[in-house]
Order: sequence, then C-alpha cells, then structure tokens
Amino acid sequence: MDGLKGRIAASLQGRLSAAFAIAIVVGAMVAGIAAYYAAYSEAIDLQDDQLRQLATLISRYEQPAAGFRFAGNANSIDAETQFVVERLPESSAGVVDSGPLAGLRGGLPEGIQSVKPGKLGWRIAVVTQVSGAQLAVGQRLAIRGEIARDNARNAALPVLLLIPLLMVLGRVIVRRTFQPMRLLTADLDHRSDDDLQPIPDEKLPSEIRPFVVAINRLLARVDHAMVVQRRFVADAAHELRTPLTALSLQAERLQGADMSDSAKERLSTLRNGITRSQRLVVQLLTLARAQDQPATALQPVSIQTVFRQVLEDTMPLAEQKQIDIGVAGNADVKVMASEADLETLVKNLVGNAIRHTPVLGRIDLDVRVDSDTSVIQVSDTGPGIPPQERERVFEPFYRNLETGDSGSGLGLSIVKAIADRLGARIVLTFADETLQTGLCVQVIVPTRQLRS
Repeated sequence: MDGLKGRIAASLQGRLSAAFAIAIVVGAMVAGIAAYYAAYSEAIDLQDDQLRQLATLISRYEQPAAGFRFAGNANSIDAETQFVVERLPESSAGVVDSGPLAGLRGGLPEGIQSVKPGKLGWRIAVVTQVSGAQLAVGQRLAIRGEIARDNARNAALPVLLLIPLLMVLGRVIVRRTFQPMRLLTADLDHRSDDDLQPIPDEKLPSEIRPFVVAINRLLARVDHAMVVQRRFVADAAHELRTPLTALSLQAERLQGADMSDSAKERLSTLRNGITRSQRLVVQLLTLARAQDQPATALQPVSIQTVFRQVLEDTMPLAEQKQIDIGVAGNADVKVMASEADLETLVKNLVGNAIRHTPVLGRIDLDVRVDSDTSVIQVSDTGPGIPPQERERVFEPFYRNLETGDSGSGLGLSIVKAIADRLGARIVLTFADETLQTGLCVQVIVPTRQLRS
C-alpha cells in the first residue's frame, strides 16, 4: 500500500487522477444527498396535492351517512391507491367510531394535516361539503413516506452511478492531457546518442513549452561542446601527422646506417611505435569526419563495387598473414548512402578482421536482402568477441587485452558512427556458434535506404 501511495505521490498524473477522483466522489455525494432530499420533499408535496384534489373531487358528491370506503382496492399491492374517505362528526366532542380513522375527533379545520387517531399516523385533507358535513380523505404516513423515499432514491441513484463513469472519464482526460509528454519521451528514447537536434515545441502545451525550450538550450550547449571536442581531436590529429611523418622518414634513414644489433632492435621497436601512432592519427581523423560530417546527398551505391575497392586496399595486409579473403556470393544490393561512408565502414570491418584473424585464416564478405532490410556481412575465423563485451567494443579506444589487440580501438567506433548516420543497426555474433569462435558483423540497413 505504501508503494502505491509512493508511486501516486511521485507521479503528477497520479496526483491529478487522485484529486479528480476525490473531487468527483465528494461532488457526487453532495449532489446525490441534495437530489435525495429535493426529490423527497417534492414527492411529499405532490402527494399533498393529490390528496387535496381527491378530497375536492369527493366533496362534490353526497356520501353515505355512515361508514367509510377506500378509493381503490384496500388489498392492492399498489400503495398509491390506498386512500380512505370518512365523514367526520359535526362537533369536536364526537369521534369516529370505527374504521381506519377510528378515534378521530370532529370539528377539524379544513386543509392538509397530519393526525394520529390511533396507533397509526395519517395525512388527511379535510373538506366541507355543500350540505355542511365534513369529510376527511386520508392516506397513511408510512405509505406516503415509503413512496417519497422510493422517488428520492430513484432521483439520487443516477447521480451516484455517475461516480465510476466520471472517474474513468477523468482518468482518460488526464492521460490525453499528458499525451504530448509521452510522445516527447518516446521521441527522445528513440534518438541516437549523437542526435542533438532541438525538440519541436510548436504543438506542446504552454505549461510544458518553457521546460522543452530549456532542454533545447541544453542540447545546443552540449552539441556545441561536442563539436568543439571533435574539432580539437581532428586538429590535434592533423597537427600530429607532420611530425610523425618526419619521424618515420628519419627512422627509415637510420635503417641504412651502420649500427649495432642492439641499436637495430631498438630502431625496429621505434618504427613499430611510429607506425601505430600514424595509424591512430588516421583513425582519429576518420572518426572525427564520421561523427561531424554534414549531411550529403544520398545516391545508390553498389555494395559489390565497395567490396572490390576495399579488397584492393586491404589485400596486401591479408597476403602478409596468408589470409583467404574474398566475397562469398555474387548478389548485389544498391544502398542509398554516401559511397565514401560505405567504403570507410566496410574497410574498417575488414581491417579489424585482418588484425584479429590468425595466419592462414579466412575472411568472407557478403550482402543479402532480408524482406525489409539489406544485410552487409563480414565474418572471420578469429577468436570472436564474447557476448558480455559486445556493447563495449563500440566505445572509442576500448580494446580486449586478452586477445593481444594492437589496434587503436577506434575501428568499430567509426563503423558505429557511420551506421548511425545511415539509420542502420549493427549485430555481432560468433561466426561459428557451435565452437563459439570467429566474429560475424552484420550491418542491417532498412529498406527505405535501398534501391534494387
């Protein structure tokens, strides 16, 4: 119970719904009570009018000298027909001898009045006939009260039955009022990490708009900070290219100099370090371009053409490790994208596969169409990536030290940045699920991006 109260207190929608429910219950109860008493009073007045009209009608006719009669069947189930007509004694000293009004004194004033001649209470209308005799037309108070209460309950019942209907209606109104907030939440949840576009606020309620405007200002500041950061990384990488190139040339010149074996070993280590640094600078520049590249006009790009270009660039690296690399099939798909983006994406996937595939391994490139998507696939016979690390491998500079990875940790980050811009999704699995070895990378592009 405390948990439910806590959730309601923490939810603006819950608090409004609870307030509506309390207001509806209280309002309906007050309205029901008012309707009950109003209907009760009206029923009593109506019965008095009926009694008065009946007495006036009966007074026009001469009654028997003695006795009484019912207007209607005395044993009738319908209580509204149970009236009694009695001739009253001429003086106040006389009383009615027998019948339902036995004990009622004569000489009563004309009009509507309540009397209790015996154990039962009666409501009577006293009228005087043309002959001067008095008649009393009466109805039991218990019957009148029961009729009035029935009418009052019938009047109050619809008001009380409206309580659940109004509560449901109030809940629906509150939910519809908060619909823009739910749509806004869904829009933000489905955005990519680097989508910092302002939130449209034209159709939002005026109470929410200032909050959304503040969020948009925050998004603008974050976007500016990220642009500055990416520009700094790109500028730093660009500035590092010149000194690293100079160091690489100097190391090549030293390679031909006369030096001891120990010096040659140290020079080889130095050249390997310079090569890795140059590769890191290139990857940093590529990542900066992938993250900060402005939107360009899309055009149909043949995946097979991209495969051929990538294979030409990476074949020397594959041959050094005697890796069998090639395209698995002849099927071709045209994707609406930037050709440079697709070449960079596939080249990084292939480069990552070459680096992790052992000597005499195999790398396959493939593309296929699956109903409403196109799948670009690169699989290898390397160690693969454990399931628990498949989310982290897209983080910049993340490397699995257990695999002895000598890369920069930026390849899959570049692939993820380009895939996000294409609206694509990346799936990592084992190439061999039985042995849980090898890596299979699938880049799944929606059909809205495709042209056959």
